Amino acid sequence: MSIFLGAIMRKTPKYFELGEAKSEGLANISDAAKRSGVSAKMIRHYEDIGLMPKVGRTMAGYRIYNDADIHILRFIRRSRDLGFTIKEIETLLGLWNNRRRASSDVKKLALKHIADLDARIAEMQGMRQALQKLASCCHGDDRPDCPILDDLAEETACH
Repeated sequence: MSIFLGAIMRKTPKYFELGEAKSEGLANISDAAKRSGVSAKMIRHYEDIGLMPKVGRTMAGYRIYNDADIHILRFIRRSRDLGFTIKEIETLLGLWNNRRRASSDVKKLALKHIADLDARIAEMQGMRQALQKLASCCHGDDRPDCPILDDLAEETACH
């Protein structure tokens, strides 16, 4: 492994040109975004809030990412795709990096998330049913009166 790559992997402040970084297999933020499926804006956000570790920089100050950084970004993206919160992802990342973790800790977090999703689904189904009932009360014609708007304004229509 080159000294250059070793410095990046240790996250020490070593500065170099973007071309040199790319020749060492490192990616700029747009390449990291493409490879990870996380937008450049979100990558910067994750770094700002500490979810993503600080990465190396070129002499011009551009961020550069190694394969491990991109792997972390993919982990974050997949976790977000499953609806985990930033705090939960922080916990998951900690568990992922802890080889002495108990899988029961991970499962407990996943089961709690499933329960939260079930509660949100039930709440949304209730909203859907209420809106469906309101829509069925509305004639949907050229008349100005509308039970949907009445209900939204006063919560008295079509109960």
